Amino acid sequence: MHRSRGSGRARALTFALSALFGTVLLLGTSAQAVDTSTQRRERAGHAMGSQIREREGGDPSAAPVTARNPSVRGMDVSGHQNWVNWRHWWNEGMRFAYVKATEGTGYTSPDFNHQYTGSYKVGMIRGAYHFALPDRSSGAAQARYFVNNGGGWSADGRTLPGALDIEYNPYGPICYGKSRGAMADWIRDFSDTYQRLTGRYPAIYTSTSWWNECVRADFGSTNPLWVARYNDYIGPLPHGWGFHTFWQYTSSPLDKNLFNGSYEQLRRLARG
Repeated sequence: MHRSRGSGRARALTFALSALFGTVLLLGTSAQAVDTSTQRRERAGHAMGSQIREREGGDPSAAPVTARNPSVRGMDVSGHQNWVNWRHWWNEGMRFAYVKATEGTGYTSPDFNHQYTGSYKVGMIRGAYHFALPDRSSGAAQARYFVNNGGGWSADGRTLPGALDIEYNPYGPICYGKSRGAMADWIRDFSDTYQRLTGRYPAIYTSTSWWNECVRADFGSTNPLWVARYNDYIGPLPHGWGFHTFWQYTSSPLDKNLFNGSYEQLRRLARG
């Protein structure tokens, strides 16, 4: 049967357009998958020390040498741990826990309530922490968000003051595009607002390297230091502190910490 030359060209054009449309759909689907993956990671939030481990390394399974002073074992968790077997960790000797509550002003941990309550029910002294994003909003705004979403304090002897997790920027420049002075102002804004709202100054969690690079300001007279160093010794402390209150020394199989003092001293810190 005879086919016209025009109809053949039309079929060829239709085929080419279909192929092009399919490629566009494929590219669009791939881009959507990438976007979804990125959004999923952001929705999960960032665990305490996640950026310090990535930038500074260290031994994630370190066991500290025997301390000269009394110490109390504890842990910190976030949504990455989901449901925690608190009885198991109590039997392993853990007596305090910090639980991630918030990040920036747009994220609350979906696991906060059951983790915070679970640690309390098993007998631990517990507190909440906030992952700072200083380039997203003011320190005051993030402190209020933290307090309004689980980060408060009560003088029941079982609640530690909230903690500010301030470390390497997971999204961009390590100091969030701020000068040392501007970063110190942001932290002070957060700390002072938290103190006005709760009556307590927050602990500051950081690493010596990040703090000395991005802040290098004095907060030792008001804020307890929680230092991250994944090794069997603590090493130099961040500028402005002469002693530490907490030491996060390992992340295997989860974040483990030592309180620098006796159990009674830990209870006094909780009572205020």
